[in-house]
Amino acid sequence: MKTVAQFNFNNERVVMRVDFNVPLDTHKQITDDSRIKAALPTIDKVLKDGGSVVLMSHLGRPKEGPEDKFSLKHIVNRVAELTNAKVHYVDDCIGENAVKAANHLKQGEILLLENLRFHKEETKGDLAFAQKLAALGTFYVNDAFGTAHRAHASTAIIAQFFPHKKCFGYLMAKEIENAEKVLSKPQKPFTAIVGGAKVSDKLLIIENLMNIAQNILIGGGMAYTFAKAMGGQIGNSLCEDDRIELCKELINKAKDKGVNLSLPVDSVIADKFAADAMTDTASNNAIPDGWMGLDIGEESIKTFCNIIENSKTVLWNGPMGVFEMEKFSKGTRKVAESLAKATSNGAFTLIGGGDSAAAIYKFGFGDKVSYVSTGGGALLEYFEGKELPGIAAIEGESQNA
Repeated sequence: MKTVAQFNFNNERVVMRVDFNVPLDTHKQITDDSRIKAALPTIDKVLKDGGSVVLMSHLGRPKEGPEDKFSLKHIVNRVAELTNAKVHYVDDCIGENAVKAANHLKQGEILLLENLRFHKEETKGDLAFAQKLAALGTFYVNDAFGTAHRAHASTAIIAQFFPHKKCFGYLMAKEIENAEKVLSKPQKPFTAIVGGAKVSDKLLIIENLMNIAQNILIGGGMAYTFAKAMGGQIGNSLCEDDRIELCKELINKAKDKGVNLSLPVDSVIADKFAADAMTDTASNNAIPDGWMGLDIGEESIKTFCNIIENSKTVLWNGPMGVFEMEKFSKGTRKVAESLAKATSNGAFTLIGGGDSAAAIYKFGFGDKVSYVSTGGGALLEYFEGKELPGIAAIEGESQNA
């Protein structure tokens, strides 16, 4: 794997794709800067070598061109504080001003470009747009795992303009390395915890994991489609009726492969989807009409935690319930706690980005597991066995470089 560790960046001007898609509050202040911090080692390496860095990122999902709330100008000061470098900012990512600002960069300095997604050509993977971005530097580094599954101009198309001068940043390399620890040769028993709302979102990952996992624990809203597939009464719980047959197939496939597909047996139920709802508990196959399951129950928690704590490798992708609401957070919190215990017992634990990453930090276990991925969708697609454009763009041609 080609990483920044193998290059000297003296006098290079590095165009670096980072994931600075950070949350901002109503006053445009950053509420969580962990994505910026994650890119610091790569930025630091280039600057220490005597190079300069042109940072490109997206922020949010702007619909029609520039919008102030999605401007990267709001993060300039924080980037300067964290990198301890002089940070210039330009109000576009291409064009005359961007070219001029890049050309004037001195060794040890940073240029932060405006939001890439203010141009529709970015998400369309436009070649001419990628070429304009490439003109801003002499070397390309991709350190944005969170967008590696997108064939965007800045993540995949741009790499072809740097046939011999492209590589991964430290973060990207670490993400791939940790994912491979689970995918390639996981220590057994290997347990995958798959949660979230819909079976359809996690179908491919469940199928793929059946080839390598000994245990697959199912939680979240998708568990009720499985419960209904087994003939259960699920009240008003979330259900994808068009996926019921598929759930039956997955249950049979797990049996055939000797995989323990563990489904919740009980739930915390509510009379409405709200923080102030009335709550009760029920068996997963006997939820009364007018009630919905919003978290796994005590019996399921016990079973799941016992399996997790006796595992040597654990992957967690998706919460067990609506953990954002206190009344329905216990299942997700207990799973997070068990992951920390498993880690202290010597297990390798990988948390799969998105909601799982938010949960592990919310409950204070972020530093007590082996690795928390910065890429939700990207990691999911990696485990589904798909080729990620942002990775292929650097690995593919590097064979010929």
